[in-house]
Amino acid sequence: MSARPQLVVGLGNPGPEYAATRHNMGFVVVEQLAGRWDCSLRKKWRFQATVGEAQRPTGKVILACPQTFMNRSGAAVAGLLRWLKLSPAELLVVVDDADLPLGQIRLRPAGGSGGHNGLRSIIEALGGNEGFARLRVGIGRSAPVGEDITGHVLGKFAPAERAAVAEAVTLAADAVAVCVEEGLTAAMNRFNRKRVIREDDGKGDGN
Repeated sequence: MSARPQLVVGLGNPGPEYAATRHNMGFVVVEQLAGRWDCSLRKKWRFQATVGEAQRPTGKVILACPQTFMNRSGAAVAGLLRWLKLSPAELLVVVDDADLPLGQIRLRPAGGSGGHNGLRSIIEALGGNEGFARLRVGIGRSAPVGEDITGHVLGKFAPAERAAVAEAVTLAADAVAVCVEEGLTAAMNRFNRKRVIREDDGKGDGN
């Protein structure tokens, strides 16, 4: 039986000015899960995060969204792990990924930051431990690899992208649910080859 996460963390930036930006996909996925699971996310300043507890058939799952801003996410995550007495192997982090096309998701059991500031912060806060699962949710890329995409990730999705975004969030939430209830391996086998089919696929998406 593969690992089942007991702490699911969505990454993003707090504040209304960042709501619905590409960089906040992690928040949106966790918020959808909270709605599905009848779980209220409440601000817990002790952990610098909004936190909720959901009861699933396999047991209790904690959902959280750090309120520290992306590049300090590690402080909140490390604090939650200590409080819950969980190891990094029991953590699943949901993040945006500019290297995946919009509508594609990818689960991994471990790995580096891939240049993502939130993941980098978590790895540093865990003393360099990269042994936690992550679900990357594609947001597409606006410039070639190596060029600055800050404006892109902090920008909002175009109206033409919103239907695909909604489907991608649902797909990602489904993947987390399977991960929690059936294990990481089952979720990887089921979801890593899936992606949302956009109406403009094959015509170029401008990203």
